[in-house]
Amino acid sequence: MRRFPDAGRVRRVIDVPDELAASQEEFNGEAGRAFVAGLPRLTAEFLDRWELTVDGRPMHGVSALVLPVVRADAGRAVLKLQLLDEESEGEPVALRVWDGDQAVRLLDHDEATGTMLLERLDPTRMLSHLGDTREAVLVIARLLSHLTAFPAPPGMRRLGDIAQVMLDRTPRALERTPDLRTRRLIADCAAAVREVIDEPGDRLLHWDLHDENVLASDRAPWLAIDPKPLAGDPGFELWPALDNRFDADEIHWRFDAMTDVLGLDRARARAWTLARLLQNTLWDIEDGRPPEPRRLEIGRRLRNHAG
Repeated sequence: MRRFPDAGRVRRVIDVPDELAASQEEFNGEAGRAFVAGLPRLTAEFLDRWELTVDGRPMHGVSALVLPVVRADAGRAVLKLQLLDEESEGEPVALRVWDGDQAVRLLDHDEATGTMLLERLDPTRMLSHLGDTREAVLVIARLLSHLTAFPAPPGMRRLGDIAQVMLDRTPRALERTPDLRTRRLIADCAAAVREVIDEPGDRLLHWDLHDENVLASDRAPWLAIDPKPLAGDPGFELWPALDNRFDADEIHWRFDAMTDVLGLDRARARAWTLARLLQNTLWDIEDGRPPEPRRLEIGRRLRNHAG
């Protein structure tokens, strides 16, 4: 742990996990290092501003520090501090739209820093702990069916723009892909995106609803957390549930089950799911890594799946 003294009237030490510091440096460079260095002071500021009492050890994901707290008028909550970027800036907007209905409830928000006060869920009861993987897929599908029923508010990142950038970057990625089979799959994914890009959709998407972003609470069996929202077609939402606890033989079942629950056209949903493979593969290639074999297997099994 990297330990920093608190500022102001806060009489404790904030532990910034080394893993969080490392991921911020890897993904955000100098901005990530500055964010980590400022976390103790930022934490102290919001503990003071929102009159919060620390109520547990800090938790973290790849990009955020989450601190259990108590506020007199809100009870048990968590303070979430994260680097403000194009993905995180939409999170409070989406949470306000959903207003606690099948998603974590937003209690307070600071627009300048992206800091949020959220209701506290149970981090020991993640959907990833559910032994029945098929039921876990159905839980995600039911959540998505509700969350994507809302139109995206103005100003949200748009899937059509993201898809066009992917297509613009694909030729260079193909040049850097020596394996013929992988190159053909990337080209097929790009072709699928071209078929649907003129109708990118306008629903409010979560984008990152994997089974560690679904937690239990006392008020609902399962709630979604940590959206990276955008406006688009719900078919773009299916990828994480195909990738969770990967099982090649379950890919077709999972895809068919989710498209049934969400009421999606399977051809369009398949095209937008291949768009997610294209997105992940471009990131890998541009970072100098070979594409993940399991992701390529998902793409190959879906490419010609009629359902």
